[in-house]
Amino acid sequence: MSLIARLIESGTSLAELLTAAAAIVVALGLVVAFVVLSTIQGKQRARRIGRAASRADDESATTLSVRRQTAYSTVPILDQLIRLLPNMGKLRDRLARTGYRIPIGTYLGICAVLGSIVTATLWFLFHLPMAANGLAGIMVGLGLPHIVVGFLGVRRINRFTALFPEAIDLIVRGLKSGLPITESIKVVGQEIKDPVGVEFRLISDSIKFGLSLTDALWSAAPRINLPEFRFFNITLSIQQETGGNLAETLENLSNVIRRRRQMKLKIKAFSSEAKASAYIIGSLPFIMFFIILMVNYDYVMTLFTDKRGVMMVLAGLGCYAVGIGVMVKMIKFEI
Repeated sequence: MSLIARLIESGTSLAELLTAAAAIVVALGLVVAFVVLSTIQGKQRARRIGRAASRADDESATTLSVRRQTAYSTVPILDQLIRLLPNMGKLRDRLARTGYRIPIGTYLGICAVLGSIVTATLWFLFHLPMAANGLAGIMVGLGLPHIVVGFLGVRRINRFTALFPEAIDLIVRGLKSGLPITESIKVVGQEIKDPVGVEFRLISDSIKFGLSLTDALWSAAPRINLPEFRFFNITLSIQQETGGNLAETLENLSNVIRRRRQMKLKIKAFSSEAKASAYIIGSLPFIMFFIILMVNYDYVMTLFTDKRGVMMVLAGLGCYAVGIGVMVKMIKFEI
C-alpha cells in the first residue's frame, strides 16, 4: 500500500495532502526566486562597479572592490538584515574554508527554507504538535547545512595539509637558488595544486597590491585555519624581525609538519575500531525503526500520533545526541 493511501486511511484528507504539497512547492518557488533575484542583483551591481571603476582612479576602484567583498548578500534589503545578526564574520570565514563562494545570504536562505519544508512536512503528514514540528525544523534547517559546510571545510583542509610540506620544500629550494621569499611564494602558487596553489596565489596578489608579507600571510590564516600554516606564518614573521637562515628553518618546519601528519594517521588507524563501533551502534536505532515501519506501519506511527510517544521520541533523540557527542570526544585527539 502506498504512503498516500495509508495517510488517507489514517485520517489525512486529500485537501490536507494538497495543502502540504502546495506549501512545499511554494517554498521551493521562494528558493528559485531568491536565487534568480540574487543573480540579477549581482549582475547589475557588477555592471555598475565596472562602469564606475572605468571612470575612477585606482584608489576609488579599490574602495569599490572592498565594499563589494564585505557585502553579505547581493540583495540590499537582505544585506541590511544580515548585518544585524551577531558573529557574521566567523560565518563568512567558515564558508570561505569550503573553497566555494557561498554568500551568507544564500546560506541563511537555504537554512530557512529547509527548516520550513521540514516543519510543514511533519505537520501535514504526521500531525505532530507544532512545538515538535518547529523544533525539528530548526534542528534540520540549522544542523544539516552546518554539517555540510563543516564537511567541505575539513575535506579542503585535509587536502591542504597533504600538499603543504611540498609547498614549503619548493620555497626552500627557491631560497637556496637565490630567489626572494615573495618570488618563491609566487612559484608555489603556480606549481602546486589547489587548494595550496590558490591560497598562495592570493597571498602573492595581496603582496602585489601593497600588503606586507606578514599581513598577507595572516590575512589568509582565517580561510585556512590550520596550525601548520600558523607555524609557517610565525616562522616568517620572526625571521623578518631577527634574521637568520630562513631556508634551514623552513626545512625543519617541513619535517615537523610531516611528522605531525604521520602521528595523525597513526591515531586514525588506532581509533578506527572505535569509530566503526560508533557508526554501527549509532545507525542501529534508525535501521530498526525503518524495518519495523515497513513490517508494521500502524504500530510505529503510535509514537507520532500519541503525545506520550512524541515525548519519548524527543527524549530518545536527546540521549542519542549526548551519546554521539561522548563517543566523538573519546575518539578525537588533538596533536
